[in-house]
Amino acid sequence: MESTDPTPKPELNPEPRPARKRQAVNVFFPTLGVAVFLATLFTAWTPNSLFASNLQEQLRLILTPQAVSNTVISTPLPQLRIGIVAGHNGNDSGAVCVDENGLVDLKEADVNLEIASLVQKSLVAQGFQVDLLNEFDTRLNGYRAVALISIHNDSCEYINEEATGFKVASSMETRDVNRAQRLTACMIDRYQSATQLTFHAGSITADMREYHAFSEIDPNTITAIIETGFLNLDREILTQETERVASGVTQGILCFINNESVSPTPIFTAVP
Repeated sequence: MESTDPTPKPELNPEPRPARKRQAVNVFFPTLGVAVFLATLFTAWTPNSLFASNLQEQLRLILTPQAVSNTVISTPLPQLRIGIVAGHNGNDSGAVCVDENGLVDLKEADVNLEIASLVQKSLVAQGFQVDLLNEFDTRLNGYRAVALISIHNDSCEYINEEATGFKVASSMETRDVNRAQRLTACMIDRYQSATQLTFHAGSITADMREYHAFSEIDPNTITAIIETGFLNLDREILTQETERVASGVTQGILCFINNESVSPTPIFTAVP
């Protein structure tokens, strides 16, 4: 900030100025400032901060608004890890659709993998470390990440005209209910906006709430499972507008990670 004081008049009998002492002070304080800055930087960004054991601290730094400072220091954040499970992949076919001749013409696992691969590609392009996981992937044991999303789809069978839309559920045993609800709310809001499909809260089952991966991963990893549509009435958007579907999933994840504004979504009671 510039001084507003008027320019001082020269003294008639100026006292001799201690030049050596002033030089020492001028050198000392910048040196002290650099030392403090380097010590702070080393402490904050020691390699241990990149490991999963500091996941909670990474989340706290990202989700907590930071005070505005006049000094701008460009320091990269640790690369965040996200897990994407391609439902049934590597295990079984999931729901199977057959044509009028009884021949298989579509498998849920293939649709899930296509969507999951597009989500992974999009998130990697935005700087995240993304693991594409199989249904019973050995890496799920104790898996640590900012978020884990498992992608599935509903039945090929025609049920009725109401069997269209998507479902999202989180674990019933999560340690952090607030963040789990936030992830769910983000997934529902962004996916619905991207696809215009209906959210089927009433048909979320206990199987979704008790999805096996929920009990396998690290309890600090926030997770959700999404059924992106019904393979019968929603087949067109799922197979012909797959990028749009994947975009909805991606936007939901980014909403959660970036702490974007979203209306809270209550945890619904599961149906049998």
